[in-house]
Amino acid sequence: MKPGPFSVGLIGVLAVFAGPDRLPIGEQPAMVGKANADDGGKDKGNESGKALRAPSMPMARDPAATVTREYETARQKGTREAFELFIARHGDDPLAERARAELTRLSRRP
Repeated sequence: MKPGPFSVGLIGVLAVFAGPDRLPIGEQPAMVGKANADDGGKDKGNESGKALRAPSMPMARDPAATVTREYETARQKGTREAFELFIARHGDDPLAERARAELTRLSRRP
């Protein structure tokens, strides 16, 4: 017996809904469940009674501070490898010149 177009279409739809990237009916992705769970707490200073949501993304870090911290780490290690890594990652930064000077100083030591 040859399946008709309706039964082939029905099987296709069922296959799509039963695929591995789908959640069982009634379940939510983990982040949706977490967001809904966070709604239970109320802020005491909030007059409307609604829960306040945390920002969805953390504040961006200052790139200059990060580069400075990485330079200080390389300087504390004091190895050729640490300065070379810093220069490879931040070759255009003004601190890269200081790292190059440190490399030159390290190569002059006996």
